[in-house]
Parts: sequence; structure tokens; C-alpha cells
Amino acid sequence: MSKPSPNPRYVLLRYLSGALLFRVVFCSCVLVSLLEILALLEQTTPILQRHLGILGIFNYACMRLPFLLSGALPLSTLIGALLMLTQMTLASEIAILRAAGLSTLGLYKYLVPATLLIGLAGIVLDDQVTPRSEQALAAWWNRTDPTPEDGHSFWFHEGSTLTHIGHVADGGNILGTVDVYMRDANRMLNKTLHAQTAHYTGANGWTLYNVEGLDVDLRDQKVDRLEHQADMPWHTTLAPRDFIRLSAGNAPLSTATIIGMLRGQLASDSSPGFLRAGLIERFLRPASLLVLLLIAMPVIYIPPRTGTRSWLPVWCLGAGLLFIVVQGLLRAMGNAGLLPPPVATVPTLIIFTLGALTVLLRNETR
Repeated sequence: MSKPSPNPRYVLLRYLSGALLFRVVFCSCVLVSLLEILALLEQTTPILQRHLGILGIFNYACMRLPFLLSGALPLSTLIGALLMLTQMTLASEIAILRAAGLSTLGLYKYLVPATLLIGLAGIVLDDQVTPRSEQALAAWWNRTDPTPEDGHSFWFHEGSTLTHIGHVADGGNILGTVDVYMRDANRMLNKTLHAQTAHYTGANGWTLYNVEGLDVDLRDQKVDRLEHQADMPWHTTLAPRDFIRLSAGNAPLSTATIIGMLRGQLASDSSPGFLRAGLIERFLRPASLLVLLLIAMPVIYIPPRTGTRSWLPVWCLGAGLLFIVVQGLLRAMGNAGLLPPPVATVPTLIIFTLGALTVLLRNETR
């Protein structure tokens, strides 16, 4: 009994998906390698000055890899799609598919599953892998720092309490110059504490050393100095890893951490607008990659006689880069609070989708 032949649509889907995925992975490897080289050129000297050797360079490169891969994914998708479609066009594969009855929309539909797969992989990378790797890198970098007191200070709020940390040392287990500003239910200052250092003691939590403070009564306009204490417990829900996260600035955050910050359950040094914009952008990543794929589609209209002399791939690459730049610019405005989070993320997708569709329809009617 003869074996049934596979569905032609499944064969075409598998071929196009495999071709796109292979080129995107190849472009990602090239771009990430270049970014790793540039990062190591900048950080090799500090790593060697800390006497970490070749193993330190290797550790840094491995822990930095997910962050670089996440940033290179959109550009890799754009270049990979351009390479695949241009090669298929010049090899007359697109002409054969058109002769078989496949429309431009049909070709795009066949490429959508692979693009969505890349987008979902990007979400997992941004949500689970990158925050952990950046957290590990920041803790390792802080733990091996011979002069942690030169690190930058930062503020954060935990509920109604504002706290200023001078520097973080020993991978987050030691804090230098801790200033705590406690507020009442009306957000009015009622107590301040100033400690020279704070140490994490495991099961016993945090301990402040050389503590001074003020008891403030704004209603009676009265300020009393608190008695100096050599040490006192510090009741905070933060662990050493949280202080490493806060000291790292705008480090990648998982969705659970962002939601906890927005609900006030976790300490945060970012505005709600910044957090909401990051959350929306993360889950719109598959849509962004679909727009980049749509921007790359016009290369299938390269005239056969033009061949590699056509400027169409260059224009498509420029349009894709413009999309990435505009998206980043609006996101920065959303982070600064100049635009609401939906306005900072969604309009770019709509505008460039309409522009790419206009170009495709114009070429179809020629």
C-alpha cells in the first residue's frame, strides 16, 4: 500500500518557516557576536583589574548574552526576512509560487507562524531569562568590586516609606549610608532614620548600625532628636537581591515583578508609566515582529532584470530601522511620562502597518 503524500500546504509552510527561522538565527548569532565583542572591549580591562582572569571574561560574556540577544532580535528578524525573500525572488522561487496561485497575502500568512514563534521566544527571553541573568551579573559585578563605596546611590519607595541608599556591597548583603523617611497615612513625614551601614544577617533580617534619627510632628511644628543607637533591627521586606536590582537602575524585570511594583507590593524606583509601558511593549513584541515582516515583504517585487542592483532591499531595511528607532523614541517619551503608555507603544505599529500595506497594494496594482 502506497504511503499518502503530504499536504502541499504543510510542505510549503515547513519550507518557508524553516528558511525564515534559519536566517533569523544566523543573523542573531552574527549581531550578538558583534555586540559581545564591543561589550568585552569595554569591560575586559575592569575584569582583569579585579583579578578575575579569563574565567571572569567568560562569565561576563555568558551572563550578558540573554540581554544582547533580546535587543538584537527585532533587527535579526528584519534582516533575516529580507535575506530570505530577496534570495527567493532572485532565484525565481517567488515567481513559481505566484504562478501556482499563491498571493502576497498568502505568502505572508505562511510566514506568520514562524514570526509568532520568534516573538513568543522573545517574550520568554524578556520575562524569564534576561531578568535572572542581569540579576546574576549585577550581583557578581558588585561582589567582585574592590571599591563598592564608589557605586552610585539610589532612591526607592516601599509603601509610604522613602529610602535612600548610598551604595551596595558584598552582593547586596551590606548597604552603606541608609536614610529612611517614614510617612503617615496622609503621606506626611513623621520620622527619619540615618544609619552608617546596614548588614543582612540571614534569618534575622537587616540590622542598622550607628543609627540617628528625628521624630517629626508637622502639626505642632516640633522636631525631636532620637537617641543614638549602636544597632537596631530594620523591618523591610527587601532581600539582598532586591537591593542589587534597585542599584542596577533600569534593569530588565519579570512580569510578576512589574505587577508587584504596580500594586505596591514590591519596592520600586520607577514610575508607574515606565512600568506599564514596559509591560505593554513586552507583550506586543510578536506584533512588532509581524510589522517588521510586513515591511520586508516589498522585496518580492524586485524586477527580474534588476537582480542585485535593486535598491528595494535597502529601502525596506531603512524603513525597518526607522520603525525600530521611532518605537524606541516613543517608548522613551512614555518612560519620561510625556505620553501615556498605550500612546507610546500602539500607534507606531498601526502607522507602519498602514504604510507597508500601502506600498504592497501599490505594487500589486502595477
